Amino acid sequence: MDAQKLEHYRSTLLKELQQHMQNVRGDQAAALDSLDDGVKDSVDMSLQDLNQEMALRLGERESQIVADIDQALMRIDEGTYGVCTRCGKPIDDRRLEAVPTARYDAACQTLVEENEGTRDAPTL
Repeated sequence: MDAQKLEHYRSTLLKELQQHMQNVRGDQAAALDSLDDGVKDSVDMSLQDLNQEMALRLGERESQIVADIDQALMRIDEGTYGVCTRCGKPIDDRRLEAVPTARYDAACQTLVEENEGTRDAPTL
C-alpha cells in the first residue's frame, strides 16, 4: 500500500479514535452518575441498575472499538495494514474504507464469522 493511502487511513483512524475516546469517557461518566442519585424505591432502584448496566455495556463496546483502532494503527506502523492476517492477501480498499479496522479480507471474515457461529451454536 502506498504512503498516501496509509496516511489517509491513519487520519481516518485517528479521527475515529478521538470520537470513541470521548464516547468512552461519556459512558463511564454516565455510569458513575447513576450510582447514587438518592433513589430509595425498589422499582426506581431496578431502573437505576438497568441504566447503569446499559451505560457500562456501551462503555465496554466503545473500549473494544478503541482497542481495534489501536491495533489498526499499530499495523500501519508495522507495515502490515491492509493485509489479511489470516491468508496474507491484500484487503480491498472498499472494505478498508467501510471498516478501517478490518483485519481480514471479505472471504476470511466470512469464514471467521461462520466459525464463531458454529462455536456458539448449541449442541444437540
